[in-house]
Amino acid sequence: MTKTFKAVIWDFGGVFTSSPFDAFARYEAERGLPRNFIRTVNATNPLDNAWARLEQSKVTAAEFDGMFREEAKALGHDVPGGDILALLSGSLRPRVVEALKVCKQHGKVGCITNNAPIGKGASMTNDADKAAQLAHVFDQFDHLIESSKIGIRKPDPRIYALMCEALDVDPSDCVYLDDLGINLKPARDMGMTTIKVLDEDQLLADLKAATGYAVV
Repeated sequence: MTKTFKAVIWDFGGVFTSSPFDAFARYEAERGLPRNFIRTVNATNPLDNAWARLEQSKVTAAEFDGMFREEAKALGHDVPGGDILALLSGSLRPRVVEALKVCKQHGKVGCITNNAPIGKGASMTNDADKAAQLAHVFDQFDHLIESSKIGIRKPDPRIYALMCEALDVDPSDCVYLDDLGINLKPARDMGMTTIKVLDEDQLLADLKAATGYAVV
């Protein structure tokens, strides 16, 4: 028997789209950087670094470019922040979009995304066609929380509480999906059933196992 859930709450990048980490890895390989160097920069001083400030709209994209570059240089390599911003918007995963529609038939759906005030809308892309495609997905959520708009970012527990309040659900009645373990922990501590997204097939299999929904 699977539990009956009232809501499924989703991360966006790396869940509905291919992971930016894949783009980071390609960039690193092309430029001879150490493996996972970009993620190392982002994980250094994670509460107040350039990345954290950008996702809370405390700095502009132009300011981020220089700040990230200085942080990267401090770790041994010169990487402009603007290069990293261009890698953030991945390719859409249509099967996951279909799974969202199935979940919507069974209850409420929400999205919590750590994003930056760049590009067109929540999708962080300047490609008009891609932005429109992703905007159609964002429109399907009952509630959307963007870190860049509220000044709070995951894994701050407040952002998950705000989503539960908006959807009028108890955390124990929610499934939460994210590709970062650090963002899953607060949701799990609140009582949510959590799914760490590694790839599309695994996401769909774990979501089906947790909910019993006919996602394929």
